[in-house]
Amino acid sequence: MRILFVAAEASPLAKAGGMGVVTGSLSKVLRAMGHDVRIFLPYYGSLPKTLKVSSCPVWDGSAMFEKFSVYETVLPETDVPLYLFQHSCFDGPHIYGLENDDWRFTFFANGAAEFCWNHWKPQIIHCHDWHTGMIPVWMHQSPDIATVFTIHNLAYQGPSRARLEQITWCPWYMEGHNTMAAALRYADRVTTVSPTYAEQIKTPAYGENLEELLASIGDKVLGIINGIDPTSYDPSVDASLPQTYSSAELDHRKINKASLQKELGLQERPQAWLVSMVTRLVEQKGIDLVLQVLDRFLAYTDSQFVLLGTGDRYYETQLWQLAARYSGRMSVQLLYDDALSRRIYAGSDVALMPSRFEPCGISQLIAMRYGCVPIVRRTGGLVDTVAHYNPRHQTGTGYCFDRYEPLDLYTCLVRAWEGYHYEDSWQALQTRAMETDVSWEQSSLAYNRLYNSVSNLPLESIPQKNQATTSAKATLE
Repeated sequence: MRILFVAAEASPLAKAGGMGVVTGSLSKVLRAMGHDVRIFLPYYGSLPKTLKVSSCPVWDGSAMFEKFSVYETVLPETDVPLYLFQHSCFDGPHIYGLENDDWRFTFFANGAAEFCWNHWKPQIIHCHDWHTGMIPVWMHQSPDIATVFTIHNLAYQGPSRARLEQITWCPWYMEGHNTMAAALRYADRVTTVSPTYAEQIKTPAYGENLEELLASIGDKVLGIINGIDPTSYDPSVDASLPQTYSSAELDHRKINKASLQKELGLQERPQAWLVSMVTRLVEQKGIDLVLQVLDRFLAYTDSQFVLLGTGDRYYETQLWQLAARYSGRMSVQLLYDDALSRRIYAGSDVALMPSRFEPCGISQLIAMRYGCVPIVRRTGGLVDTVAHYNPRHQTGTGYCFDRYEPLDLYTCLVRAWEGYHYEDSWQALQTRAMETDVSWEQSSLAYNRLYNSVSNLPLESIPQKNQATTSAKATLE
């Protein structure tokens, strides 16, 4: 089946959140199953110079009174064809955060639609988040091209209907007050990145003012849990770690912990409980809860805390000030660094995710893979991926709390800190976390059934594994 992923991110080239991990890893898995999966991505100025891209575009087009070019390459370390949408508006170093993001990504979506109509025609366009939300609207009258729209974060809904009418083509039949709402109405199927989040967004607490629309189209909304690439995130062979290890070699993690403490200027104490957060510094991620309890928790215990990420300037400032008060026990790294994030997962004892809401989350999956016990709030995909630890029956893979309240987070932290001091039970917990299946294996089968359903094929049919490679080579030649 010919499937085009259209997205603003694709790991490892452009990644700001979970979307990049999904498009980069899921496309590879689906292609291995036999689907002819390709990716359509903006040609960001930040893409590595080592990426081999043909000097000649494979196609030139125009949209919204602007000309653009499409170049072709392959997603690094895969056989997934990658189309790069080139225009000067994407020449800068940033993926998001520009004043004209609404225009840039609507233009990008329009260019992707033109590409599908005029150059390479997929059977399914898999759209990711509001950046591609107009594609299902435009494809509504193209019955030979189906659309699947994935919600990675409902809080970001794109430009309003009034703004869309100023900058692009809005068909006469279009309904919806913004890009996200229009995508939900016109996509053939809508997916979220976890089953729990698929149900939560139909309620006022999580629906971001779209709960009534989502409830009305509930028969076409499906939650499929995210996964990660277990070959990429593998502590037994990860070259970015000072010491590799497996679930049978947990003692080797102590070397990573000592190395991380030295690298980040923390006191080199092997018994100190090291708490980590690798996250965007936004309100969704529960940073306000952390700021309310962390000072007291560090004063009460001998723990250490490390944070890696960027985001809201207010949160950055507050964390910097707190780190200054706990010199040697707290490190705040305001940057994006994939290699450092892996060393943090491999060297810290727990990964903190007290999210206000969480469509799925990738950090807890990576943390478990590296034997870093997750501490999460029971919401969204965190419910579906982290089982609460029961010390009596020795079950579970992490610590969970329910209410979005400082006291609940503080209590959960104390319980985990106390559990850390029972070494045998703690190592058993780490082992269960590391051996949890966080791959795409089951989820890829769910996506296969979804694609078959929108193409009116038998739900369980799986294409021949050489079909995608053969068709791709024929098209590229």
